[in-house]
Amino acid sequence: MTVTLITGGAGGIGAATARRFHRAGGHVVLADRDAAAGAAVAAEVGGLFVAADVGEPADNARVVNAALEAFGRLDNVVLNAGVAGRCGLHDFTVDGYRATLRTNLDGVVYGLHACLPPLRRQGHGSIAVMASIAGLSGSPDLFYATSKHALVGLTRSAAPALAAAGIRLNALCPGLTDTPVLAPHRQALRDRGLRLAHPGEVAAAVETVLAGPGTGQVWTVQAGQPAAVVPAPEIPLAAD
Repeated sequence: MTVTLITGGAGGIGAATARRFHRAGGHVVLADRDAAAGAAVAAEVGGLFVAADVGEPADNARVVNAALEAFGRLDNVVLNAGVAGRCGLHDFTVDGYRATLRTNLDGVVYGLHACLPPLRRQGHGSIAVMASIAGLSGSPDLFYATSKHALVGLTRSAAPALAAAGIRLNALCPGLTDTPVLAPHRQALRDRGLRLAHPGEVAAAVETVLAGPGTGQVWTVQAGQPAAVVPAPEIPLAAD
């Protein structure tokens, strides 16, 4: 059975992904700051929950070690934890800016740093980074979009270096998805005629991407549409 570690697993896309891998017969390890909700999802799927703040390097290491102690290996890693932006340019604060990037970008970097050593020892592994459609275009949520653009760049840049170790790294960019982050805006979005994806649609794409052969790919996932790879632009370097 596969062993899948999911950050931000207490709700939304993370919880839907946990349920999907459980139904497929795999072991699931969940990490989240919300201990009560995380433990409830873990109990539902017969998985392991570890209370953790992905913005802390030591917490990421502790989650990976717990997975290895419980199951002896790690096959898949879903770096999903994320938050809405805590400020913009009009109401900028250093604390708000740092809080946004601390979870959305630092949490992924620290998660990669923690999981790569055991994946390298195994000689295989598949990692999915949860970016956003805002990381391909833009968003009024300025620093949220900034963090997600960074994840797209991180994925495309790091994947070639990891391929030799048998590790695949891909990013998913969901569009509007019916998660707790969007809950305050759900009705307003629907009133504008915008369709929200169910977290299960994104979880299905996560499963497809983790199992597929590709690496360094960036996928879009939108309501009612099949997941699709977004080609990287080919920009020739200037030469004399």
